Amino acid sequence: MSKLSKAELDALVGEAMVDCYDREEQAAGLYTMIQDNLATPFQTQVLGLDVVVKDVDLRDNAGVVAICTRGAFRQSVPILDLPLPVPSPEGAEWIDAYRHWLA
Repeated sequence: MSKLSKAELDALVGEAMVDCYDREEQAAGLYTMIQDNLATPFQTQVLGLDVVVKDVDLRDNAGVVAICTRGAFRQSVPILDLPLPVPSPEGAEWIDAYRHWLA
């Protein structure tokens, strides 16, 4: 759950969507803000395993995903399903804005 108010989340979404004309461009705008602002790499756990989030990507079928690695293995995880470490990495508020936009 975001610590930001609805007004703050609305402001982030508005900033990401300047000059966006449709839902696809809006998703790309939020993805760009996540990519530009989320401090990667960072460590977290997925299904009880330590992983490193190396990057984010925008996928047609899954929206924004985190690119997670563990040794030689690589897996994409929908960013909204990714458990964030405590404290959250810098820029995690953009994930909250993305969640808010989808709601």
